[in-house]
Amino acid sequence: QVQLVESGGGLVQAGGSLRLSCAASGSILSINTMAWYRQAPGKQRELVARITSTGTTNYEDSVKGRFTISRDNAKKMVYLQMNSLKPEDTAVYYCTAEIQALSTPFTTRAYWGQGTQVTVSS
Repeated sequence: QVQLVESGGGLVQAGGSLRLSCAASGSILSINTMAWYRQAPGKQRELVARITSTGTTNYEDSVKGRFTISRDNAKKMVYLQMNSLKPEDTAVYYCTAEIQALSTPFTTRAYWGQGTQVTVSS
């Protein structure tokens, strides 16, 4: 059973920082791209940042220069450092990863965490 568990969300004032963490666990053979998405109330889920297994990163335009995605392959973790937070960053943040699991060794599929709430007050 593969699981992704996020942590690190909370309430912060505008201009503040938070660091989100996501840990993958279970019978995992390999992890390819890992990413963070977010979903604000009444809006569609959107990609915030992604990182490949070799470290190539992509960011949504509104977070460029403020957020940094990183990963620790040995620990099977991905992080999102969020600086200069704005009220419009308020959302539930989800971790996702493309994982080759022991139970399905000939394919990869996307797994999702349960989400962590980030609230930025003005």
